[in-house]
Amino acid sequence: MKTEKSLKIIILLSLLFILVNLSSNVTQKTNQKEMAKTMNNVKLWLTTVDQKFMLSEVDINNPVVSDFRETLRIAVDSNKKYQQMDGFGASLTDASAWLIFHKLSEEKRIEVMKKLFGRNEGIGISFLRQPMGATDYTTKLYSYDDLPEGVKEDPELKYFSIKHDKQYIIPLLKLAMKINPELKIMASPWSAPGWMKTTGSMIGGSLLRQYYSVYAQYFVKFTKAYEKEGIPIYAITPQNEPLYVPKEYPGMKMTWEEQADFIGEYLGPAFEKEGIKTKILTYDHNWDNTIYASYVLSHPKASKYVAGSAWHFYGGKHEAMSQIKEMFPDKDIWFTEGSGGDWVPAFFNAFMDQMMHVIRIPRNWSKTVVWWNIALDEKRGPTILSNSTCRGLIEINQETGEVKYNLDYYTLGHISKFVLPGAYRIDSYTYSNLETVAFENPNGTKVLIVSNRTNTNKKIIVEEGGREFEYIIPGYAAVTFVWD
Repeated sequence: MKTEKSLKIIILLSLLFILVNLSSNVTQKTNQKEMAKTMNNVKLWLTTVDQKFMLSEVDINNPVVSDFRETLRIAVDSNKKYQQMDGFGASLTDASAWLIFHKLSEEKRIEVMKKLFGRNEGIGISFLRQPMGATDYTTKLYSYDDLPEGVKEDPELKYFSIKHDKQYIIPLLKLAMKINPELKIMASPWSAPGWMKTTGSMIGGSLLRQYYSVYAQYFVKFTKAYEKEGIPIYAITPQNEPLYVPKEYPGMKMTWEEQADFIGEYLGPAFEKEGIKTKILTYDHNWDNTIYASYVLSHPKASKYVAGSAWHFYGGKHEAMSQIKEMFPDKDIWFTEGSGGDWVPAFFNAFMDQMMHVIRIPRNWSKTVVWWNIALDEKRGPTILSNSTCRGLIEINQETGEVKYNLDYYTLGHISKFVLPGAYRIDSYTYSNLETVAFENPNGTKVLIVSNRTNTNKKIIVEEGGREFEYIIPGYAAVTFVWD
């Protein structure tokens, strides 16, 4: 009897084991079907350091490499939302606009503008930081209130004019807005008109206190003049890089005490009186100083007029923006300038450096990623610098009219082409050697940007909303994934 009972128990256990296995196989096959369905909805664009793929759309089911050293999981959580994005782009400086407008045929000009601002044909630039007057990359020194010979000052701004910009900058801005209607435009001066300053020149010096109210009206006139042209100004900063006074090109020192006074007592009230909704951003300089933004954002008079702070990457670390966000959670963060140039050689070093910024800048609360010149020529000009080392998104050869798309175009494209204005940054797991940032667009699509910072191929498994997909990323490569 005991033997019989034992046999029955063994048979029952065997049947149970078979049933469990069958159930497991059905579940596994169901999951595999779900996985296949999910993978079919994922698209990806790849850039590799050997330049065989340059923001190239590739098939997720056919990786360009097959071997890999390790597998890493990346969890994306759209329930954890952070800042809302304004856009991504660069600056249509006087030099850039002059080249595009004067050195390209009309047909070529439209093609280039579509590759810059069009989302299907190009990288969908959605944010521009426009200089108010001359910078280091300009065809000549100019402000919007240059005086005729013999006139020493213009406190009523009778000579104010944006005539210079109407020649080629404004026509290109209008074309850009036509190509991308979501385009936002902010503005920053490198200097006040020379007659308002201690040097009497756009180069060097600082703003004379007697002209604070006049300079505030200068901003009022600028925003109204541009709006009259059909170009709303989304935001301004009172001064580009206020702690640096260049010797060769326009610049103006403005301490944090001076900027707080100027905003709190003059610029803010002037905008308020005129009903101007343009945002005022403070600082507009490097990460290596957090005192400036802290002072202005906490100033009893200035704070209520300031929407947040603007930052550059030529000194300090990305985390400075997060420090300010933690101190002032109701104030926003914008990254407004970072240039490629000879100090970080192309292609390998510059590509890895810029992809790091594309990921770390939004991970530290910035609503924007903005490179510097959109276009420069084969000599890194036009410029008033004795030695130019900056590189534009594109290079326009003045002799041949040939257009070259630099690596800066492609690194920016990894975010600007896919992340729409109004998107929210969402949570994504990141590694020290495989960095990520993720977004949810207003239309519900998800975007994940991944930078492999090692020379070994890595298999990644991305999970979001109970679904997964996988891909093998080549060493030293960047990938943007988009899925519904």
